[in-house]
Amino acid sequence: MSAGAYVTLDRVTRQWQGKGGVTDVSLAVKEGQFVSILGPSGCGKSTLLRLISGLEVPDRGAVHIAGREVTGLPASQRGLSMVFQSYALFPHLSVRENILFGMRVRRVARDARQAKLAEAVEMLGLDGLEARKPAALSGGQRQRVALARAVVSGHPLCLMDEPLSNLDAKLRHAVRRDIKALQRRLGLTVIYVTHDQTEAMSLSDTVVLMRAGAVEQMGPPAALYADPVSTFAAEFIGDPPMAMVEGAALGADGCLVGIRPEHLQATPPDAGDLAGQVREVEYMGAVSHIVVDHAAARGLIVAVRGECPWRPGDAIGLSLPQENRVLFDGRTGRSKKDPQQDCGANHRQTEPRDSRKALHPQPVSD
Repeated sequence: MSAGAYVTLDRVTRQWQGKGGVTDVSLAVKEGQFVSILGPSGCGKSTLLRLISGLEVPDRGAVHIAGREVTGLPASQRGLSMVFQSYALFPHLSVRENILFGMRVRRVARDARQAKLAEAVEMLGLDGLEARKPAALSGGQRQRVALARAVVSGHPLCLMDEPLSNLDAKLRHAVRRDIKALQRRLGLTVIYVTHDQTEAMSLSDTVVLMRAGAVEQMGPPAALYADPVSTFAAEFIGDPPMAMVEGAALGADGCLVGIRPEHLQATPPDAGDLAGQVREVEYMGAVSHIVVDHAAARGLIVAVRGECPWRPGDAIGLSLPQENRVLFDGRTGRSKKDPQQDCGANHRQTEPRDSRKALHPQPVSD
């Protein structure tokens, strides 16, 4: 078990007939941290949360919470609360009754129940809604009731599984702020599953990026953004994602060169490192995204302030500052920490390779 960790997974594996789930995953979460488990559909992130909660039992490995092994214990004995995507409210009970339900089951004294109810209702802006049934609430209000129920449980560990997926963009932003404020105010340890990298980056102290049942990269949001370990991480984190350029187009055979949209610089067609054609211009208000086509690149998007003079069909040059380039091995897709390091091929001038193969490296098992 990792020293100083509040939640520890030690090489846990859970699969179904040898497929899916998670394989040999280790993870340590410190007390009071907000950790997001991020990844595409089917990567194993919800399975991981269910293993922590006790809703699933690992085939191999161990789970520890607050210094004790809980691998074989049911969820009710793990000292945690959960918030689900579906709210999981009782439709026939009022807001008040939904929040109090768990405390009544645990036979908490009436005065203590009422004090916790009043605190949760005030904290989450549910005043005046206590007598309403879930059907009379908005999606955001229902999720706040689910959060209130987690708050009154008194458990220091809260697991959240895609809690904002059913909300529209405006409500997601508002409830996201509520969740972060709640976590800070109560000092909760939160483990939060999401497929939305904006949620993960804005909420978390640590992001765990998963791919095909394994941890691809783990660290502070800024580290995943600035120093991705693979092309998968580079292209999953960031909106728009990091662009990938075949190294041969820039004199670096065997490599893929990654660069973020804000670091790409638009130039006249004959003045940059690359020359391409504008496919689309997306005006976003404070920023415009210039989408550029180039035969040796994918995801070329230049972020510029405000409006821009380029239009679809225009020829455009792109400058890629050396200090902002991130190098990846063209065969494995893994990052190359040393810019002088050989990228998997000699650096003689060669005929252009099949760009489809070069731009789609084979996945690597962790």
